[in-house]
Amino acid sequence: MTIFSKIIAGDIPCYKIAEDEHYFAFLDIAPSAKGHTLVVPKIEVDYIFDLEDTLLAGMHIFAKKVAKAIEKTVTCQRIGVAIIGLEVPHAHIHLIPINTMADMDFRKKITISKEELQEIAEKIRENFV
Repeated sequence: MTIFSKIIAGDIPCYKIAEDEHYFAFLDIAPSAKGHTLVVPKIEVDYIFDLEDTLLAGMHIFAKKVAKAIEKTVTCQRIGVAIIGLEVPHAHIHLIPINTMADMDFRKKITISKEELQEIAEKIRENFV
């Protein structure tokens, strides 16, 4: 069971943004920017391109809704999208508020207090449609 599956199951606490029957979105606790969110399928599949086509397409549509909520919450020019898939063996999409290309640097991490993460998550949830 991956750490993401444990988060989805509620075994590990998270700053949840949204979920539906198939997908789950939560704040990254080692973010590159305020509002950095991960979108995962609830089914545990390691490599994103091994997902069944409709599940993959649906994941991107769900991620779009999450990205729109982040845009309404965090000041940024765009929401950057990255799929790397090496650090956790569970398919996931990174949604990162960006203003420059350099903002997509995964080596850069910012520190955000638990209280601020909770506040950001609440605001993004309020903007999720």
